[in-house]
Amino acid sequence: MVEKLHEYQGPIGILHTWRDSLKDKWGEWKEKRPRTLLELLQSFGLAERPENQKEDENPPEIDMEQYSHIFRKKTRRELVRISAAVMGIEFSYAAETAFVSPTLLNIGVDHQHMTLVWAVSPCIGFFVTPILGSLSDRCTLPLGRRRPFLIMLACGVFLGLILVPNGKLLGRWVEGDPTSGNNFWAIFFTVLGTVLLDFDADACQSPARAYLLDICVPEDHAKGLSTFTIMAGLGGCIGYLLGGIDWDSLKFGELMGGHVRAVFTLVTFLFIGCVTYTVSSFKEMPLKILQSNQTRIMITGADEDIDVENKLTEYAPKSYGTLKDTVDEIEVENNEPRLIPVRLPIEHATFSHYLKTIVVMPKSIKLLCLTNLFCWMAHVCYSLYFTDYVGEAVFGGDPTALIGTEKKILYEQGVRFGSIGMAMYSLSCACYSSVIERLIKRLGAKRVYVGGLLFYSTGMFLMAVTRHKFSVIFFSWAAGVMYSTMFTMPYLLIAHYHSTNTFSDSVCGQEPVDDQIRGLGTDVAVVSSMVFVAQFILSMCMGTIVSISGTTSAVVYTASFLAFCASIVATQIVYLDL
Repeated sequence: MVEKLHEYQGPIGILHTWRDSLKDKWGEWKEKRPRTLLELLQSFGLAERPENQKEDENPPEIDMEQYSHIFRKKTRRELVRISAAVMGIEFSYAAETAFVSPTLLNIGVDHQHMTLVWAVSPCIGFFVTPILGSLSDRCTLPLGRRRPFLIMLACGVFLGLILVPNGKLLGRWVEGDPTSGNNFWAIFFTVLGTVLLDFDADACQSPARAYLLDICVPEDHAKGLSTFTIMAGLGGCIGYLLGGIDWDSLKFGELMGGHVRAVFTLVTFLFIGCVTYTVSSFKEMPLKILQSNQTRIMITGADEDIDVENKLTEYAPKSYGTLKDTVDEIEVENNEPRLIPVRLPIEHATFSHYLKTIVVMPKSIKLLCLTNLFCWMAHVCYSLYFTDYVGEAVFGGDPTALIGTEKKILYEQGVRFGSIGMAMYSLSCACYSSVIERLIKRLGAKRVYVGGLLFYSTGMFLMAVTRHKFSVIFFSWAAGVMYSTMFTMPYLLIAHYHSTNTFSDSVCGQEPVDDQIRGLGTDVAVVSSMVFVAQFILSMCMGTIVSISGTTSAVVYTASFLAFCASIVATQIVYLDL
């Protein structure tokens, strides 16, 4: 209907319609926006509302039609749009992993100090990311619970994409004397951009993933997460391929001021487009509606759904948290109505409660965290130091050699070749993600999880042993299999725990009961925050490992060993019936 109206109106009519719609939304926002600091804190769930400000016992009827998309299955095309943000994140992540280390080395930061730079972001992210997850569980903004944080962190990624390639230029501008030889400000701006880009690119994935799980029915979680990973793989693949092009020899690269700036400029525009495409896709159900005390009973299974109370249908998405009580739902089976129990939340968890669940967690979440920690340590070895490994160990170059020398040329060739290898890993991630859902159904979640990690461990070991250009390309496909595995499996299990309200296996035939209210956003953020722990640990010791061993091949051997450790822990994870 809307398409036909637009066709009748023409382009000018469409623009007028959008203008009127934006004016209405702007007026509505001005009326409801927080006007004081207390109201702003209350909107983010950081402060409790006084009793006289809390919602009435009989709130006005809510038009649930605008949220009907939450309760239906999504098409693959819709899942692609929901997942587009992670494609943009991977664009930026590809640019970061391929060029930040060479950029830092180029402005005078040595290997040991470069690894310390990578430690700053993890120190911040490990503490901040779970808190942001808890805040998103309690966020009462009309925009929803996840999208405000997605937008905020995306702004940080944008700043990082601007600072990293232009840090040297900004440093010279601040110093005012380009011939001084003082690189302090150049290093400062580049490191600041690196921290912003690294932290926000990793942290941004948590609200993006929680947003996907929130607006999809549980039956779509596996399909949605596999689509999410496919988009991540494609984003990384395209990002690394952009880095593999010799932009210095093209007019665009000359116009942008060099290879690195050309890549970051393209990535910046792609990132903005992808995030915008996602945040404008589907409305989230605000927390106020989720916390509504109105209980509705629905008759399903007939030719048309009939609401017993003649209201629109309301379900409490299980991602609201662990659901504590049951009400009766009427389901029609063989034309005979029957009552079935449906879990609904009967108490509203506070922000302090969600903070407590970051520390006090069931064994199943602890095992997921430990497995994800080893996975990310193995992957960080590959992603952050891989182009440097190819430039030095495979091509025999030297990043500290003078410009124009053979060693410097070989190193730069190796970095570009390493970018192509990382593009292969991203492509394999996308390919493997397209079949991982079917593999889980056929082989079971445990075999897919453990098998993917062992496959990566073997591939990295063989790459380090051979040290050949062919092995760089061929065994990079193993990295894509593990990346797809750790991008999908932990969050599929978390969503399954929440949708079934079960966090442990049954004992002696008795159904396990968990009385703790847990937020999906909190659990996703806690498991995701292991990437920061992994980065911090490796940044503290990887420089020493390379110095002692005398070769960057130690990076790849370490990745193989850590992936093997992850596979051992993964055998102990609670898989329930997946």
